[in-house]
Amino acid sequence: MAENDRREHMRTAMSAKVKVVHESLGEFIFSTRDISDGGVFIVVDVEPFAPQIGDRVTVQVQGLPVPAPVLDMVVVRKTNDGYGLQFDQNGD
Repeated sequence: MAENDRREHMRTAMSAKVKVVHESLGEFIFSTRDISDGGVFIVVDVEPFAPQIGDRVTVQVQGLPVPAPVLDMVVVRKTNDGYGLQFDQNGD
């Protein structure tokens, strides 16, 4: 990893559709770019989705033969093409 890369977990490229629900912004479907033991990066291009760092969301993988679990996550990073979400260890 680069010297200025503060990531704790190795990223794995993964494209999947996920439903992201934000309490005040609503429900959205996005694609993932990568996933790690710590979280996931969602690609946001034209959707009006603009959460603040620290906002809590729920995320659920879509398109599986059975419903995936709904995971609590926190917005931890914003880039030009999306958001980094971290698994919420508190789960409250």
